[in-house]
Amino acid sequence: MHTVSAADLRIPAIGFGTWQLDGPAARSMVETALEVGYRHIDTAFIYRNEAEVGASITASGIPRDDIFLTTKIWTDSFRDGDLQRAAEASVRHLGGPVDLLLLHWPSPAVPLLETITAMNDAKAKGLTRGIGVSNFPSALFKEAARYSQAPLITNQVEYHTYLSQQAVLETARDMGSTLTAWSPIARGKVSVDPVLIAIGETHGKTAAQVALRWLIQQQGVIAIPRTSNATRAAENIAVFDFELSDTEMATIFDLAHPGGRTGDWLDPAFAWDQR
Repeated sequence: MHTVSAADLRIPAIGFGTWQLDGPAARSMVETALEVGYRHIDTAFIYRNEAEVGASITASGIPRDDIFLTTKIWTDSFRDGDLQRAAEASVRHLGGPVDLLLLHWPSPAVPLLETITAMNDAKAKGLTRGIGVSNFPSALFKEAARYSQAPLITNQVEYHTYLSQQAVLETARDMGSTLTAWSPIARGKVSVDPVLIAIGETHGKTAAQVALRWLIQQQGVIAIPRTSNATRAAENIAVFDFELSDTEMATIFDLAHPGGRTGDWLDPAFAWDQR
């Protein structure tokens, strides 16, 4: 499987997202994802499914070293001490240390220096192999990197065909980091897009597969589609057997527009990048 590198970590370019997957559904879908070839699983404390994700990984029989596992710390645990305890709880739920620990959203309630220092301590304690952030605008991403002794492995943000994230992506590339795209198929909107459908027909692929291929064909970009449908899960990872032309890539870039964002939950203290 194609991987993206940052520091000493190699991250599978397509991961399986678990947001809104609860209880038995979470366990079933993670088991299915692993069966059809995913080796990158993304979860978070606030998803309340870490125990199910951990159980699924254990039940799969796949060596733990072959699976890249990401989880996230919620904003109510950003204080020094609270963060490390939250990371320890996630590690217990998941059955062992994770590969990547992220701050789920930026928060003005705790100084960023304190939070990043605590993240570095969690890494030093062996709770995670790498640290990073999620939903950080580029200026805040740069600030976090200045405070961190360890490299920030990724910034996980909403990114898809209708939303430009060039400022964040350029920042990630400049610092040797990556961008992880959540909602990479725009909550299913790409499936009915005539431009993506037409491009897909030339490759024998669906519009969603084209949208995912467009993401991972960009330098330093990872995508974590989520689905509760086993057939779709298999479809979403079947994107490594074709390549989009430069013209097709440019055509898809042109689909971005100002109203493309689907998840506008950033704290008012911060501002999204405008490109």
